[in-house]
Amino acid sequence: MEWKTTMTHQHDRTGGVFRDLFGRQPQIAAAAPGRVNLIGEHVDYCGGFVLPMAIERETVIVAGRRTVVAGEPVARVHSTACHETVEIPRGTRASQPRGGGGWSQYVAGVLAGFVDRGVVIPPFDAVVDSTVPLGGGLSSSASLEVAVATLVAALAGHAIEPLEVALLCQRAEHEFAGVPCGVMDQCASALCVRDHLLLLDCRSLGMVQVPFNRPDLLVLVTNSNIRHALNNGEYAQRRSDCQRAAAILGVASLREATLGQVEAFRDELGDTGFRRARHVVTEIARTQAAAVALFEGDWDALGGLMAESHESLRSDYEVSCAELDLLVDLAVVEPGVIGTRMTGGGFGGCTVTLLEAAAAESVMPAVARAYRQGADRDCTMFTTRPAAGARGLVWEGVNKPGA
Repeated sequence: MEWKTTMTHQHDRTGGVFRDLFGRQPQIAAAAPGRVNLIGEHVDYCGGFVLPMAIERETVIVAGRRTVVAGEPVARVHSTACHETVEIPRGTRASQPRGGGGWSQYVAGVLAGFVDRGVVIPPFDAVVDSTVPLGGGLSSSASLEVAVATLVAALAGHAIEPLEVALLCQRAEHEFAGVPCGVMDQCASALCVRDHLLLLDCRSLGMVQVPFNRPDLLVLVTNSNIRHALNNGEYAQRRSDCQRAAAILGVASLREATLGQVEAFRDELGDTGFRRARHVVTEIARTQAAAVALFEGDWDALGGLMAESHESLRSDYEVSCAELDLLVDLAVVEPGVIGTRMTGGGFGGCTVTLLEAAAAESVMPAVARAYRQGADRDCTMFTTRPAAGARGLVWEGVNKPGA
């Protein structure tokens, strides 16, 4: 984890909220970015390859230790987005999830993960602020989880590797938020390197940092402003479809399957199972090819792979929607655009577009105007370069992990 000695504007603003709420100076802060996945969608939970990058939008959490008082919660955490303060009971464990919903479940799940590791968490107050769009497929939940985990490790003086952080946060999302996600989002938030994409093997958890070596390129993230909720059953159904297909093919996961096997078992799989399996097998191959294209600087090939990925997600996996398809159709014809596709869990959310930086000023308003006319709603956009993963900042008097 990277430790900073100067605050960003977001840290400073969030620290001001902390002072207003709790009447004292915060001691420590942590930040973790959201992520956008350039390619490799809905294959992480099948053990496939994914190619995400951290974005220049992040969750910041500032905190201060609190005097121990018997019977009080271990944490009081305020969200600037939700304008509410929640209390996390002392000793909450992963085997005792609180149930319910909302942002606090991610916080409670992370704290429970540390308790299960035998970590004594000192009582603390905290304020959470995020610039990662909620429900946009940019991993706002993983960003929150990793930021909280980074903070708690520092407060407790507990040394923990970034990959362990990612796995702890994934478990929190499974057991407390009820989303059976893969590990891509948490790995991207915890482990990405600036100006690189992360080629992650979700089966072995092997990683390669892939250079993004064109300073004249940007990634444009466009939010359709169609909100999605991955715990509404559709995400779990896709995962179940893949597990069933793997069982029919006689493999541990679809990572082990070949396209030839999928085609040979078409009748046994049925139409839905066949299309789900075809997406996963071909998307894994596309992701590996995309990493090679990045290493070789073959940007035309990368753009073509992004187009194939979107079509597969739209037709075979059925997680796109009319608004995402419209955004892709609008962007792909603009000069300077290399490739574009939906990103994230789908059912709304965002598209990711690779484009020349010089073209951004013309592409963004053109797409926004046409989307407003075609979808009868506004989209929101921002550009980003590949950012760094989780990091922390000490204001005063708190040891770094392992110090």
